[in-house]
Amino acid sequence: MLTFNSIPALEALVEATRGWWLWAGGLAFTLGLLQLVRTWWSMRHIPGPLLASITNLPRVWWVKTGRAHLYHQALHAKYGDVVRIGPRMVSFSNPEAIPTVYPIRPGFLKSDFYAVLRPYTRDRGSMLAVFNTQDELTHKLIKNPIAPLFSLSNVVHFEGLVEEVLACLSKQLDKRFVATGEVFDCAEWLQYFAFDVMGTISFSKRYGFLEQGRDVNGMLAAIFQFFMVAAPMTQVTWLDPILYKNRLVHSFRQTPGMSILGFVGKVIGERLAREGDVKEGSGTTPRNKDFLARFLEIQNLNPKLPPWVSTAWIFSNVIAGSDTVGTVMKTAIIDYLLSHPASFERLQRELDGANVTQPYPQWKEVRDLPYLDACIQEAARLHPPFALPFERIVPRGGVTVLGHYLTEGTLVGGNPYVVNRHEATFGPDVEAWKPERWLSGDDGHKKRLEQGLLTFGAGRRVCLGKHIGIFEMKKLLPFLILNYKMQLVDSKPFTMENGFFFKQRGFDCQIQRRGK
Repeated sequence: MLTFNSIPALEALVEATRGWWLWAGGLAFTLGLLQLVRTWWSMRHIPGPLLASITNLPRVWWVKTGRAHLYHQALHAKYGDVVRIGPRMVSFSNPEAIPTVYPIRPGFLKSDFYAVLRPYTRDRGSMLAVFNTQDELTHKLIKNPIAPLFSLSNVVHFEGLVEEVLACLSKQLDKRFVATGEVFDCAEWLQYFAFDVMGTISFSKRYGFLEQGRDVNGMLAAIFQFFMVAAPMTQVTWLDPILYKNRLVHSFRQTPGMSILGFVGKVIGERLAREGDVKEGSGTTPRNKDFLARFLEIQNLNPKLPPWVSTAWIFSNVIAGSDTVGTVMKTAIIDYLLSHPASFERLQRELDGANVTQPYPQWKEVRDLPYLDACIQEAARLHPPFALPFERIVPRGGVTVLGHYLTEGTLVGGNPYVVNRHEATFGPDVEAWKPERWLSGDDGHKKRLEQGLLTFGAGRRVCLGKHIGIFEMKKLLPFLILNYKMQLVDSKPFTMENGFFFKQRGFDCQIQRRGK
């Protein structure tokens, strides 16, 4: 009886192809080795760790530890303003490189780093959004129609809605902590506030974080998990489609971001149903035209827009808008103002002297207060919400960055945490809380500091929600400082974890009402 191995034709085929498999494998290995040598040789003049010049594994490990920003900072302290942190990845720390790498003109495309930050669905694949879109034409298509909504002149129209959330925050603080003297994690509650604000201006209703005093439906945990899973993949982008973004994997487990997309889809569905009821005379319209109402209106008026675009816009509001503001607010209020009494008292005197409206200071009263501005700038400098390099692809013809020539296709970017600590720009005391640095010197000095900040990105892809963050902080900080006394409790040290977004824990506080 013939067995599989004894069939003459198959034996001949195996024998004939045996050498070819070895030859093909050897060729692939040789070509890979030559490409590695070529890459190493073209960037041999860029200083950095030897291992990082031949593999991305160090980058993955730095991110997995949750302390990549500290590793990057140490590398720049050792090697200088330009460091090779991967076979094709170069990091810079000097703000002078910002106009080169993040210009107003087109040319420096976003790398595949941003493709990893797209949520995945089985039906539509990876979902684009303003932040994670790489193609310039697609970015223009989905950003330009909504960009005016994020201008400061439009954002201030939400002042009444933000004050509703401030009233809710005040009620909960008074009931839960002022009346009882109970110690609470202020970082958590400021995050709750940031999310409920975004819910209010996006959907005309709060998520319920403040009323319930907890992470409603696990949304915060889901967003944190999304970034903690995605962050290591941003350093080895080819692995992301294999491990997470494919139909096979999706059949067995929910991919990161799906729960957030589910929430967004539900909210949009409810709004569309409500609009149908309004047309039939049985429903109500959203107050003050929130973001969702305007997004749907824009989509209806622009037939060239893809059908998924409103989902993408709202997803960005949910997943990025709240975490961005929350990080800076927690830094400004807790980590620095409360631990620097002189700074806190100076800000309090400025607010008292401004004779602002009580209990909710108005935007027109606080928008130009110098020391308040300085505190927010300093908080944004010391702890930017994003803490991995904003990667760009060097365009055709190459480019020179801080005296180092980078060939076409090289990845280059600056980590905001590191760039914001450049001593030649911000001074030798870059680790110190010093709002006064923004008030000293002439206008040219202040402009240099402002242009040196990479907190919200730069150039043509600067963060779209920047003005929302500034507006929100200038409403919250004065309200808390004028109405409450807060004190840090040293029961446990706070922790910070970097998964592209910062997550802070353990800011234990006590609070009481401030006397009139």
